Amino acid sequence: MADTILTLKNISYSYHSLNGEVKALDNVSFSVRTGEFLAIVGPSGCGKSTILSLIAGLLRPESGDITFYTDDPQDAKPGIGYMLQHDHLFEWRDIYRNVTLGLEINGQLTAQKKERVLNMVEDYGLTPFLHKKPSELSGGLKQRAALVRTMALEPDILLLDEPFSALDYQTRLHVSSDICRIIRAAGKTAILITHDLSEAISLAERVIVLGQRPARVKREIPIRLTLPDDSVLAARNAPEFQNYFNMLWEELNDE
Repeated sequence: MADTILTLKNISYSYHSLNGEVKALDNVSFSVRTGEFLAIVGPSGCGKSTILSLIAGLLRPESGDITFYTDDPQDAKPGIGYMLQHDHLFEWRDIYRNVTLGLEINGQLTAQKKERVLNMVEDYGLTPFLHKKPSELSGGLKQRAALVRTMALEPDILLLDEPFSALDYQTRLHVSSDICRIIRAAGKTAILITHDLSEAISLAERVIVLGQRPARVKREIPIRLTLPDDSVLAARNAPEFQNYFNMLWEELNDE
């Protein structure tokens, strides 16, 4: 498909140790459209994070192909940004020096890039905290700073590995809604790993359900909600929401 940015085809992967082999993924296949917000759910330990590590190039599949844009494995890769469960901000650097760290490491800290970062900082409500240390910020503000750091490198694909799981429930709702809005406004492709079915339904355009380890794709569910606006609260109050929740719950509990 012309608008496909990422394809995983028959991906298998195992972890090896002195105690033996643990097969994490078994013939996992799916594609992601350019600009799509995709969620992946599955049982704990089934290999969800392994998929993100493979996409990011931190691991290499034992079999199968991961391709970008075309079917040619040698085709140029898009820029990839990775947000983890924890913000991993450095306490000895203030927020400004944290959010510009990637640009600094890559030798891209130009005046134009700095101006873009400052605009994002303003948009994300971080301007008053630019010269604070991470310990002086709330969990939600630290995750916003982590997003600015990731977005500063202008990635085409964002990998989100449960980035809201360390936040309290109310903060999680606000921050996930804000980050989703920011990603969509920027036209970025995003893949979210989450254990929260409500979060998957309210944020994603499509949800991939994985089975028990070794993971395989059990089902792909397009999400179509009737919404008065694009807020997380509106999504959770949509008439279709409960049906999607029940569908996902049944898929995850029928093994």
